[in-house]
Amino acid sequence: MNNTISLSSAQAEAKKREKALKGRRIVSQAYLWFLLILLYAPILLIIIFSFTKSKVLGNWTGFTFQLYENLFTGYDHVAQVHVDPNLYYSLFYTLIIAIIAATCATLLGTLAAIGIYNMKSSNRRAITFVNSIPMINPDILTGISLFLLFVFLGISRGMSTVVIAHVVFCTPYVVLSVMPRLTKMNPNIYEAALDLGATPFQALRKVLMPELWPGMLSGFILSITLSIDDFGVTFFTKGSGGLDTLSTYIYADARKGGLTPELRPLFSLIFITMLVLLIIINLRANKMSKTQNK
Repeated sequence: MNNTISLSSAQAEAKKREKALKGRRIVSQAYLWFLLILLYAPILLIIIFSFTKSKVLGNWTGFTFQLYENLFTGYDHVAQVHVDPNLYYSLFYTLIIAIIAATCATLLGTLAAIGIYNMKSSNRRAITFVNSIPMINPDILTGISLFLLFVFLGISRGMSTVVIAHVVFCTPYVVLSVMPRLTKMNPNIYEAALDLGATPFQALRKVLMPELWPGMLSGFILSITLSIDDFGVTFFTKGSGGLDTLSTYIYADARKGGLTPELRPLFSLIFITMLVLLIIINLRANKMSKTQNK
């Protein structure tokens, strides 16, 4: 009799725990979906309203590809006016600065990660801590600091200072992307390559780089994204020579009382392009991991 009572009470407790776990799971999933909707709803709205001609976001005037046509032709055939040419200049400078800065940051960050990895554990921890400071700092603080540095050194601000600034704040992220690959890598393969007659540069290029390539690629794409997205650092280092990136162009355009409608299809294309790249990279990474596990 006592065994039956204890068994039923244990079953009741198990059911209570199962209900509690189910409730927590539902709450956590609802919270996750709420965050995802909060993050992606604005982007979805921009994509939806890129297919209408209205100049005001939120005012649907009918489905059309007119804004995409205006963006690619540079001319609004309905209003018979040219699209602001500064939009194309800002897009061009944004892409050029992002590619140059990401390339330089990837090379410097990879070499820095290799150097940090080969340090003693105490020095490695100290340098890793120092490397994380620029990522924690607000963009406006980094921008003002670099602005004061360029003024102190007497360097005229322009495209070169913007590239230098972007390299500075992108490099720590590359280090952070490459370090996990170094910790997973067999530390003896580099020395084995040297013992087999390879020069240090050949061992770096033919042994280390293929092992670190996924981390380097992740750091490169992250650097491009950060460079395209940046406003604070660019604003303080671009000078007054007429150089604009997309972020500073949007800031100036918004101060005029509204945003150029062609920005909506441009944002949509940029988002879709980055999304496709991330999906391709993740699929390739999963395929490589499955191949290595086999």
